[in-house]
Amino acid sequence: MKILITGGAGYIGSHTIIEILENTDWEVISIDNFSNSSEQNYDRIQQITGKKIKHYAIDLKDLAATETVFSENPDIIGVIHFAAHKAVGESVEQPLMYYDNNLNSLKNILTCQEKYKVPYLIFSSSCSIYGNVAELPVTEKSAIAKAESPYAYTKIIGETMINDMSMISDTLKAISLRYFNPVGAHPSGLIGELSIHKPNNLVPFITQTAIGKQESLTVFGKNYDTRDGTCIRDYIHVSDIANAHILALQHLIINNKNLPHDIINVGTGVGSTVLEVINAFEKVSNEKLNYTIGNKRAGDVGAIFANNEKAKQLLNWEPKRNIDDMMSSAWKWEKHLSLTMNEQS
Repeated sequence: MKILITGGAGYIGSHTIIEILENTDWEVISIDNFSNSSEQNYDRIQQITGKKIKHYAIDLKDLAATETVFSENPDIIGVIHFAAHKAVGESVEQPLMYYDNNLNSLKNILTCQEKYKVPYLIFSSSCSIYGNVAELPVTEKSAIAKAESPYAYTKIIGETMINDMSMISDTLKAISLRYFNPVGAHPSGLIGELSIHKPNNLVPFITQTAIGKQESLTVFGKNYDTRDGTCIRDYIHVSDIANAHILALQHLIINNKNLPHDIINVGTGVGSTVLEVINAFEKVSNEKLNYTIGNKRAGDVGAIFANNEKAKQLLNWEPKRNIDDMMSSAWKWEKHLSLTMNEQS
């Protein structure tokens, strides 16, 4: 069974490839243009799994180039679509770039799936589409609020595109996984979140500050209506998210008479504040973090965490790692990166 993973050199994509290679007999091919990832991640995947995968360095906005992948691999049975820009703050500053990249790449994937009769799609969606919700935890039936950022809006439109296509297609079956805040790294410490540019996410900024790559960390806002005034998020280990993609694809294949497009939250069900994450890092690393309190950031919601009962019941999925595991694995990866760079220099 051949699976195409877009954005396979990226953070969640690379960990999902590893989960697939270590736990299934599926064949994986991948697409990535390395706009915010490193080709070295394919080498890291091979180092961890002992398996080399075929990959294409193309831009999914290029329909002709995307179509070559499908024409050269007519036995693709499913697509796991990660490839997208993902920084909330950046999307506020550069909305057209986000609409162009995130929506046109998905349009081309759907076009190719329909033309080449590739039936199964797992879409990388996001809890950001819920916006500022009135009731927590959020369920899949929670109202979709006004998007707080262009990034979030691209996920709303993306899910709508998939839903519309699934209603008219004779073949397409899809699941959109609305996952919450992926953090952590592979337990080997050999692969993890790698920002080509300055990191936008909390945990890599924490580890980079602790290792000395960043001078200090800014906590964006301390006057939210939360237990310590900082934002609450549902942080989930990247390997747990990766596992959910395997189970979701297996579910589609086995139960392909079900809804043409389903929505599933993927989160731990537990919310942690920014300061609680910082404290967890300081505990597992024995490092004191240099941070300051800054202004709120455009596009950020105050608090959000998941009701994950649907994932548990439908996919038989359970998160296996807690916040300490997330922080310790992220720190292990950061130290590995630093050691590698020192050896190269």
